[in-house]
Amino acid sequence: MKILAGDVGGTKTNLALFSEEGSALRRSGLRTFPSEQYPDLESILTEFLAGKPDISVACIGVAGPVVSGQSRVTNLPWVVDEESVRKTVGAKRAHIINDLQATAFAVPFLPSASLAVLQRGEADPRGTIAVLAAGTGLGASFLVWTGKGYVPVASEGGHADFAPRDEREVRLFRYLQERHGRVSVERVVSGRGLHAIYRFLRESEGMAESEGVEARLAAEDPPRVIVQEGLSGGSSTCGEALRFFSSLYGAQAGNVALQVMATGGTVLGGGVTPAVLTMLSEGPFLESFLSKGRFREFLSRVPVKVIRDDKAALLGAAHYALERQEVDG
Repeated sequence: MKILAGDVGGTKTNLALFSEEGSALRRSGLRTFPSEQYPDLESILTEFLAGKPDISVACIGVAGPVVSGQSRVTNLPWVVDEESVRKTVGAKRAHIINDLQATAFAVPFLPSASLAVLQRGEADPRGTIAVLAAGTGLGASFLVWTGKGYVPVASEGGHADFAPRDEREVRLFRYLQERHGRVSVERVVSGRGLHAIYRFLRESEGMAESEGVEARLAAEDPPRVIVQEGLSGGSSTCGEALRFFSSLYGAQAGNVALQVMATGGTVLGGGVTPAVLTMLSEGPFLESFLSKGRFREFLSRVPVKVIRDDKAALLGAAHYALERQEVDG
């Protein structure tokens, strides 16, 4: 059986084929498409499937809320529709799920080598697992034990209000409020949020920048430049933006862990997260994660891990498709 798995984000769309190999799924034909250069998902699917074998079932994870088999992508002018995908692919069935549901579905199947440990903690083997992913935007989900296995629950928690914790964060909040009105946590904990933090440091905090880095920021993808220059020591402002970002990320991860009582652990994914793994492990992330007053001790027992594989959502989408196929027949 051939499974088509997809992960649709505001910046890129990943597609791959999966086939059963014993009790595991084997991935092949991975391709990445720049989402903004295509008018819709169907155009990408048609290009990807040219010359490919027949597809039995498809599952697409989408960065946006899914209602009745349809999703309006949060950071793209696309509407992804289950029936339209099914017809384009030529499969018997197609499924549209939230992208963080897809990532969460992958978590139980990820090998230990695909996970970096930020805090070892003491996992309850049947405890709820929080999943948070900073990419173009901020996704959230959680895994609930049913007695037979884990089931991922969709969420749009990344669009909850950003709650500043100190005077500097209040200044950041006001800076963003002047530009956007409402300020969600996604405005600060995401790739775009990292760029916004950098601009805040430059424009409101008076931090300087070299002409070389300014030129790179104007010509290249700003979040990627900030990560590279910040981690390499090429820019003190980029480095400070990463530290500020890590602190905000840790605070939100701690919030989510409390909201769902994540005794099974907190897992971080998304395209930005593995890129800043060094900063997350050495910077202020964990202190912000733990800084929850009387619940500090509780959070100190919550395992915190980072998904190294930024294609994990494809594996999760494929497993979802396989599970639905077994249920639906």
